[in-house]
Amino acid sequence: MTHAVLRPQDILYRDDQLLGINKPAGVPVHGSRILEDTPETLLAMVRKSRGKLAHVAHRLDRPVSGVVLFAANKEMLRKLGQCFEDRAVNKRYLAVVRGWIDSGGTVTHPLRPPRDTRKTISEARDAVTHFEPIAQVELPYPVHPYATSRYSLLGLYPETGRRHQLRMHMKHISHHLIGDTTYGRGEHNRLFQQKLGCRRLLLHAWSLEFIHPGNGRQLRIEAPLDVSFSEVIRKLGWVEALLSWKDNKKTGAS
Repeated sequence: MTHAVLRPQDILYRDDQLLGINKPAGVPVHGSRILEDTPETLLAMVRKSRGKLAHVAHRLDRPVSGVVLFAANKEMLRKLGQCFEDRAVNKRYLAVVRGWIDSGGTVTHPLRPPRDTRKTISEARDAVTHFEPIAQVELPYPVHPYATSRYSLLGLYPETGRRHQLRMHMKHISHHLIGDTTYGRGEHNRLFQQKLGCRRLLLHAWSLEFIHPGNGRQLRIEAPLDVSFSEVIRKLGWVEALLSWKDNKKTGAS
């Protein structure tokens, strides 16, 4: 966790019904039995900042940064939940993966809940992720059995919202997310730590776009990258490519 209080720059959007927060990497959205010894949750930080009750409308994994929505009341929470269930929320993620990807595609591999060995593949739930390449790089650092190492910057567009979906789908197509200590590759994670000084999961919930359930207006909430992710982009020479992608209004779910 990078800080223990909600800063003004973390607030991306606010009205009397909705709140959009840029969640820092490493901050859990809400508590659980396995998070007893962790710093304060994002939910607690939001409630402390607002001085009133707030409700989490969806979740991001603890190591993921980016947009998280909060509802001011139970009715708005229900309406937002329906938007996500109806797949009426366009989600854009930014990710760095191992390997060279120069064309887009879609992963439709069904997913079982993580760590649930009781489920069979027939009980797996449908999961759909679109992806598109933004930039690539080849670095002069060997990663066995190759003499160099290749990486790609991707735009990811999940239609569904299964737990660990993006991380598991990227593993499924052998383009593991950098910094993923659960599904990733240790040799590539170590390279980014040692050569680029980056120790976080390189997955960021860039934006959410949807119809505001309260006023019917089109709403797009975007979250800027933190210093660590931004430095990776700069060091790998991807700044211009990222700027071009940011200006593209494509949602990936055509």
